[in-house]
Amino acid sequence: MKFATDIFKAYDIRGKVGTELTPEVVEAVGRALADYLPKGVVAVGHDMRNDSSQLAAAMIAGLTKQGREVMDIGQVASDMIYYAVGKYDLAGGAMITASHNPGEYNGIKLTGQGVAPIGIESGLAQIRDNVAGDTFKPSSEQGGVTSKDIMDEWVQHTLELAGELKPLKVGADAGNGMAGPVIERLVAESPLEIEGLYLDPDGNFPNHPANPLVEENLADLQKLVQGKGLQIGVAFDGDGDRAFLVDEKGEVVTGSVLGALIAREMLELHPGATILYNAICSHIVPDTISALGGTAIKTKVGHSFIKAKMKETGAVFAAEHSGHFYFADNYRADSGLVAALKAFHILGQKDLPASEQFTPFRRRYTQSGEINSEVADAQKVLEALKAKYLDGQQDELDGLTVEYKDWWFNVRASNTEPVIRLNVESEDASVVKQKTEELLKLIRG
Repeated sequence: MKFATDIFKAYDIRGKVGTELTPEVVEAVGRALADYLPKGVVAVGHDMRNDSSQLAAAMIAGLTKQGREVMDIGQVASDMIYYAVGKYDLAGGAMITASHNPGEYNGIKLTGQGVAPIGIESGLAQIRDNVAGDTFKPSSEQGGVTSKDIMDEWVQHTLELAGELKPLKVGADAGNGMAGPVIERLVAESPLEIEGLYLDPDGNFPNHPANPLVEENLADLQKLVQGKGLQIGVAFDGDGDRAFLVDEKGEVVTGSVLGALIAREMLELHPGATILYNAICSHIVPDTISALGGTAIKTKVGHSFIKAKMKETGAVFAAEHSGHFYFADNYRADSGLVAALKAFHILGQKDLPASEQFTPFRRRYTQSGEINSEVADAQKVLEALKAKYLDGQQDELDGLTVEYKDWWFNVRASNTEPVIRLNVESEDASVVKQKTEELLKLIRG
């Protein structure tokens, strides 16, 4: 089959609908996935994008053509596909979603038995090659499809993982993504007093892009929280598996700060445990883990890498600066909902404003935030920076990280977009400003 092989990214599949990601391509991926997975049922879910149900039908067609039985869980958040695979011990799963990408994109997240990651280093390259070569196993049987609604049990599962919740006043922005129906269910099933924004799933994203990593997309949530005197706010991305918080003052809680807060809680529950953090997390995350007697291990960015590392190390929790949080008790899968509810549990234990509870994790370091730059040759830029900053302590676990006594930076090529991503951190805000400007001048020429 002819298709753009670069739609197969490091840890998922992403492409423009109609030209790169067509029903024919998705059906072929379904056939290759069926051949790759061990025996058993395969779960399929999809988000609210305009063509996602059509692409999910194509995925199911490919799986059943290879004789697979399919559990169709319908329109769901991405973390629900991981739950279905883990809870019911399925052979694997496929989620049709492009997460926070613009509406003209779609994609596929694949997972294996035991919620094992399927990334380019763990099966996705083989699936890609089989699709490209039309090399599918002969099958004389036609599989069947069973529909299953897992919303109620998913919400109960997340509430159990969170711990006791107090009736916090919460603002929740679903960005017209897949967290909306889950938030509506939480209103009935938890003591949280939730004011919702943009809860209706809409693949046209009529209010703002469903990407909470971009601060301007949090403006409506900040206005809601401050205007109504709420105690905390949470925003989810398009497929509902990433969460970002804002405190009662409307100030953004970075993924690193939330990761450090949850890491502290996890080490209270599991003294001495191993916790993972990715290469662009603030130093406040490993500092917190080490200070509390845990083992902090740095990983590459991306769910397929982190899930594999969690299994290898026995880690109880992993944090990504981008708002993905992974829990061993959630089948080592990431869930924005579990992270948000865990944060609400922690904040509800003290009669203090959220901003004061986050202060210990905020006050030490200043970060640039992730800055994206389009470049013609990402590898050439990385090599130039490596040569320029030879006097620092370098590692290439994920892109290039260079550590100095009073500051550090990481630059890496995006796995999903044609850009270089830069993060800079120091205890001195003026150093962050100076070094960020210096690095951007070199990156952008």
